[in-house]
Formats: sequence, C-alpha cells, structure tokens
Amino acid sequence: MIGKYRILAVIPARGGSRGVPGKNIRSLLGKPLIAWTIEAAQQSRYLDRIIVSSNDRAIIDVAQRYGCEAPFVRPGELSQDDTPGIDPILHALDQLPGYDYVLMLQPTSPLRTSEDIDACMELCIKSGASSSVSVVEPDKSPFWMYQMNVEGKLSPLIDKPLVTRRQDLPISYALNGALYFAKIDWLKKTRGFIDQNTVGYIMPRERSYDIDTLHDFELCEYLLRKPVDNVDNSVHN
Repeated sequence: MIGKYRILAVIPARGGSRGVPGKNIRSLLGKPLIAWTIEAAQQSRYLDRIIVSSNDRAIIDVAQRYGCEAPFVRPGELSQDDTPGIDPILHALDQLPGYDYVLMLQPTSPLRTSEDIDACMELCIKSGASSSVSVVEPDKSPFWMYQMNVEGKLSPLIDKPLVTRRQDLPISYALNGALYFAKIDWLKKTRGFIDQNTVGYIMPRERSYDIDTLHDFELCEYLLRKPVDNVDNSVHN
C-alpha cells in the first residue's frame, strides 16, 4: 500500500511458449525464471497482494512453491499466441476487486529489482499520472534506423535529416517490458497502460533485458553472475 492506495501485482505467465518451450519455468542459474520476478515482488514495500495468472498447472505449481498465489486458472481463450497482453490483466482485475492500482510484472524480466518496482510506483503516484512504465535508452537510436521494402531498398524509419554524430541525436527511450503500473479505473476505460500522460521510469540497460530466446537466457545468466553496480534511480523523469 502507498498511502491509502491498495496495489495488486499480477504476473502473467501462460504455458505454450514457442520460442523457448517451458520458458517461464526454465532454470535460470538454478531457479525457475518466474521465481526471479516473484522474489523481487515479495521484497517490495508497497505491494498488498501478488498473484500469478496462468493457464498452465506446472507454472502454477512452481509459483505456489515460491510463495506466490495463483487464485484461479486463466481461461484458455485468454492464453493464445494472439491474445492481447492487457486481456489477462483485465481478467485478473475482474476476479479480484478491491484494489486501486495494478502492477503487471512480466516474468521475462529477471534483472528487474524490488527497488525498481517501488520507484516506478512512487513515480506514478507522486506525479499524479494515471500510469507509469519502465523504459531504457536503446543502444541504437531510432533516428539511425531504416525500413526495407520488398526490393531491398532502404528508407528512414523517421523522416528527418540524417544526423551523423550520436551526441547530436535527441535522446529516445524504448519500453523494456519490466514494469507496467496503472490506476485500475483508468486502465479498465483505456484498456492499455500507455497514453500521452504516461510517465516513464528509466532503467539502466544492464537491468532491462527481456528474455525471449535461448541467447537471452545465456546473457542474463552472465549478468546475474557478475556484480551489478547499484544505480541511483531517485530521479526518473
């Protein structure tokens, strides 16, 4: 709870990953991937309740083994490859009323810390915004990116004069998938975590990896093995 506001954390983790089979419970340094997110959430100062939303009994069993609730089995129609990411969150909110804010924590972001979780929520509430999401400065600027047509010809992704020096480029940010926080009443109306008034919580690149492939697993294992400097995130916007 922050002040008078009750906060529900939802970890959406469906079974049936095609890229990496069993991804959400695949071992990462001897611990199931989803456990890294569960444990970070459990260390938060503000979360009133943490649940896993899954259609998969193996995922539910692992979550419960790590002390996380799974109060329902997610319906199959909300667990398809083409299911919009917001739908399982709205389903969870319908099952569990009585909260003011919801935090979505994707299990594919194992490097996110409890400090990141709390700072993102603090930023949103202190700023008076309806939502906040985590972002990272990408290693390649979108001002240097191109589209390719069927003939292999390139055209700039952003129609601006070419800038050759990186230091002359405007700073840009990309969603890193780690944190999505919003007022529940607002979220039910907009059916999305982002609008023009959403505030961005900036995370460093070394904590912003989103696991989607076996290579991502190997990279995160490397990063988790080595000490990571504590980054001061007291100012994020």
